[in-house]
Formats: sequence, C-alpha cells, structure tokens
Amino acid sequence: MYKPNIDDMLEGRQSRYSLVIAVAKRAREITDDYNERGEICDEKPVLLAIDEFKQHKFDIIEEESIHN
Repeated sequence: MYKPNIDDMLEGRQSRYSLVIAVAKRAREITDDYNERGEICDEKPVLLAIDEFKQHKFDIIEEESIHN
C-alpha cells in the first residue's frame, strides 16, 4: 500500500482537508487530460497527483477565513 508522508506535503501551513481537496482536484484534471487524448492511464490518477504535490509541482492556495 502506498503511504506518503503527509507532513512533507503540508509544509506546516496547509490543512489536511485542503491537501485532500487539492489532490482530488488534480487527480480529476489528470483523468480528464487522459480522456481528452483518448489514452488509458496505467497508474491511478490519485497516486500521480500525490507524487506531483510531493515534488512541489503545485502549491495549495487556501483562502483566509474571515471571523466576525
């Protein structure tokens, strides 16, 4: 089973929820890219997305919460 180190991916500033959402969105983009090209992805898109975030190819941008 593939178990990436989440702390390495978070860099101490993003929440785990943000990471999960970002990986899911990137995996969807990867799937869409393969479908548009008519290709079959040999690896799971989620694993590809996790690897991309681990290699810091993408950043997670979180909105600042507004407290009233």
